[in-house]
Amino acid sequence: MIIAEPLTENEVPAAPLVDRTLIIGTRGSELALWQANYIKDRLAEIGVPAELKIIKTQGDIVQHLRLDKLEGKGFFTKELEEELLSGGIDLAVHSHKDLPTAHPEGLTIAAVSSREDPAELLIIHKDCVDFKKRLALKHNAIVGTSSNRRKAQLLAMRPDLEFDDLRGNVLTRIQKLRDEDYDAIMLAKAGITRIGADLSDFHVEELPPTEIIPAPAQGVLAVQIRESDHSLYKILQKIHDTEVAETIAVEREVLRLFDAGCHAPLGCYCQKNNDKYEVWTSKADEDDEFPDRLFLTATESEGLAERVAAKYNKSRKLPSQVFITRDVAENSYFHRAMAKHGISVDGRSLIRIFPIINKLDPFILKYVDWIFFNSKNGIENFFKLEPRLSKRTKFAVIGRGSEETLRQYGHAPDFSGEQQGIDMKKIADEFATIAAGKTVLIPRAKDSLETIQKSLHADTKVINLPVYQTRIDTDVSKSNADVLIFTSPSNVEAYFADNLVEPGQQIICIGHSTGRKIEELGLSYSLPYSPDEIGLAEAVFGLDY
Repeated sequence: MIIAEPLTENEVPAAPLVDRTLIIGTRGSELALWQANYIKDRLAEIGVPAELKIIKTQGDIVQHLRLDKLEGKGFFTKELEEELLSGGIDLAVHSHKDLPTAHPEGLTIAAVSSREDPAELLIIHKDCVDFKKRLALKHNAIVGTSSNRRKAQLLAMRPDLEFDDLRGNVLTRIQKLRDEDYDAIMLAKAGITRIGADLSDFHVEELPPTEIIPAPAQGVLAVQIRESDHSLYKILQKIHDTEVAETIAVEREVLRLFDAGCHAPLGCYCQKNNDKYEVWTSKADEDDEFPDRLFLTATESEGLAERVAAKYNKSRKLPSQVFITRDVAENSYFHRAMAKHGISVDGRSLIRIFPIINKLDPFILKYVDWIFFNSKNGIENFFKLEPRLSKRTKFAVIGRGSEETLRQYGHAPDFSGEQQGIDMKKIADEFATIAAGKTVLIPRAKDSLETIQKSLHADTKVINLPVYQTRIDTDVSKSNADVLIFTSPSNVEAYFADNLVEPGQQIICIGHSTGRKIEELGLSYSLPYSPDEIGLAEAVFGLDY
C-alpha cells in the first residue's frame, strides 16, 4: 500500500476563487463572441471557469432601421442587462462604446479590458481609389456607415461624399462592400483586428484617433455584473485595466455631460502622454453639420470633461477675426470651421518662395529608398522637377498637411508623423528607426533646420536636396485680428519687423522653431497638436477669449 506524504504549507493548493462555472452573457455575432471568449480566457488565467450564453438584442433583431431611429438607448445591451438582473447570467461582456452612460439600477461595470487601437479604417473598393483625393477616395463616393459621428467628421474633410446606412455584423458589412453596394465603408480597427477579417482585396486607409475622433471608449470591453455581487467584483479586479479606466472615464463623462447617446455626432478620445492627459473632442448637433473640434491638455484627469463641456457652451465668446500667415481657400477645412461661427479669416503669406534648381540627376533618384518631405513647399518644388522615381521608393511626410499635398501628385505616404503631433524630435526618432540602413532623400529649403537629418542613424545615407529658398516681404501691414497664427519662423520675422502685438491679441504657432522666434520677442503663444488645418481649428476653438 502506498501512503501519500502530507503536503507542505507551500504545496497546499489554493482555494478556487469561485465554486462554480460562471455564465457570461454575450451577443451572437462573431465579434461579440470573440470579445466574450477574450474575457473567458482572462478569467481562466486566474483560475475562474466560465461558459458563454448567447442572447439576442433589439439591435440584432431589427435590421431594417437606421440605428439612430431605434427607440430608446442601449438597444445592443438591454436584453443582456435584463438577463443579468434576473440571474440568468453572472456577467455580461459589452463593447464599452455601446453602453449608455446611466447604468440600470442594480448593475455596475466591474472591469474594463486593455484598449485595442481606437483608430478607424476607411475600407475602399479598389475601383473607387483616387490617391489624388484626400482619404484616397474618388469624388462623390458613396460611403456606408451607420454612425452620425463618422458621417459628420468625414463630411467636414470631404463635403462631396454621399452616405448610405450600413447594418449587419462586421463580416456582413465587408461582404456588402465586395458586392459593390458601396464605394467604401468605415469600421473600427479594433473589430477588424479582433476577428482577423481579410481586407486584402481592398484599399485601406487607417485614420488615427486624432484625425477621426472615435466614439467614447472605442476599443474597450466592459464587464458588467450585479452591483450586489461583491465577491465577483473583487475577483474581476484581477483583469481590470486601471489606466484605461481612467482615460475612458473622461470620454464617458463628456458623453454624459452632453446627454448624448452612442449614435450622436460626438467623438471623444483621451490618452495619457507621459504625465499629461490629452483629450480630443468633435461635436455637431446634426450629422450633416460641420463639427467643432477641440484639443485640451491637463495634468489631472479630474475636471477635464467639465473643461471640454464649457468650451462648447453656445454663449461662449469667440474671436471675430483670425490672421494666418498662409493663403487659405474658402473651401478649405480651416476656413469652413471659422465661417461656421462667423469668424473672418485674413490669410496671407509674408514670405516668397523661389525654386533654386531646375533639373534632377536621375542617377541619384535611382538608388533612393525613402523621400522625406517636411513641408508643402518641399513637395511642390520637388515635383515641379518631374522626377523619375524607382518603384521601390517610399514616401514619408511630417503630418496630415504634407500628406494632403503629396496625394495631389498621386502618391500616398508610407510614413506620417501624424501620431507625434508637432514634436519634430519624436517624428525624427520614429522615422530614423524605420529608415535605418537605407538611402533617404530630403528635399528642403535652403538654410533650413536639419532636425530629421540629425536624428538619422549612422548607417543611413542622407541626400540633402535644397529645392527652394524663401525671401521675407519687407512691407507687412499690421493685423487687428483677435488671433495671430504664424506658420514659420520666417513669417514671424516678416511680421514683427514693423509691427507689435496689440492688447488682447493671442498667438498660435505651428512648430517649436516658430514658437522659439515668438519667445525671443518676449511673447506667449499656443501650439496646436498637429500642424495642419484641423489642428489649427482645434487650437482656435480651445483659446480663452
